[in-house]
Amino acid sequence: MIPKITTKKLLNVGVLGCGPIAQAAHLEACRRGKNTSLYAICDLADDLRERMAVIHQPEVQYASYEDMLGDPKVDLVIIATADAFHVQAALDAIEAGKHVLVEKPLSGNLDECLILQERVHTTGAALQVAHMKRFDEGISFARQFIEGEMGEMLALKAWYCDSTHRYTLTDNVQPLMIKSEQAKKPSTNPKADKGRYYMMAHGSHLIDLALYLGGPIDAVRARRLEKFGAFSWFVDVAFQSGALGHLDLTVAVRMDWHEGFQVYGEFGSVIGKTYNPWLFKSSEVECFSEKECVYHRPIASDGHFYRRQLEALAESILNGKPVPGTTIDEGVEVVRGMIAIARSVDSGEWVSLNEVGGAL
Repeated sequence: MIPKITTKKLLNVGVLGCGPIAQAAHLEACRRGKNTSLYAICDLADDLRERMAVIHQPEVQYASYEDMLGDPKVDLVIIATADAFHVQAALDAIEAGKHVLVEKPLSGNLDECLILQERVHTTGAALQVAHMKRFDEGISFARQFIEGEMGEMLALKAWYCDSTHRYTLTDNVQPLMIKSEQAKKPSTNPKADKGRYYMMAHGSHLIDLALYLGGPIDAVRARRLEKFGAFSWFVDVAFQSGALGHLDLTVAVRMDWHEGFQVYGEFGSVIGKTYNPWLFKSSEVECFSEKECVYHRPIASDGHFYRRQLEALAESILNGKPVPGTTIDEGVEVVRGMIAIARSVDSGEWVSLNEVGGAL
């Protein structure tokens, strides 16, 4: 069993991978975290790693992941690599006695996810999947209202529509990315199959949101249309609660970024508008209480979701609390959901999440 850490105030974090998601989110989150320290970075690309070391000043840097895992001062590993490397890197970290924050999605392969799930439960390691939108204050407020005041859920609608103009926006707000020809790449180009890539990159967020606000999913029925370079999935969802669901994943809409949700319940309703994550702006959420005949709307001023998710995980490890955010079990359900949607697109039928296997 991996022991809980209860004698420290700061968690030493080692970041695996110095690519775009580390540069845009995780390295800074480690430095900003009230209970975390950027102790180590690791990347086999010497030029990239050394540039990041100059900028972010970790205590140590490693070219070898094995060497970083062998450092007893590393408490938690953030896996910020390509999707294809997530599961094995997480398994290696757990076997080395480390806790894990792994980028989403876990994988497109359910079988390897189940192996990781078993190891997490056997060892007692804390593993959180980095679906950072659970740490959006607006979305968290919506969940509290749904669970505490809304009563029985009737229906949930959610949409994630990437925009043709998103890179104009993100190029302006993200740091200038440093690249390296030495960087480790998957054996195949993950963007070669755009439908699969969009489901992994964006659909995983949408499924996780549905799980977070609507609860466990029994089955899905999906359609997909590809036109003029755009992909659109419309997904009917059967929640275990009996509530109806509908998910819209479209990449890319000819308009501004369009993301949000509506939830209808017995004693109220919720409407949410979510922004491009690189604006670090919390969702605008209105929760209507039928009993009070009043709308509740949080200010939700802290929009650094990446820092918030890391701080929450660090607190759980330092104080022996349950893992917050997306657990290994929920991360596996997201993978099941992606595969089930793909199977339903092929068959045109309802597909149970419990019946799927294999890979996306």
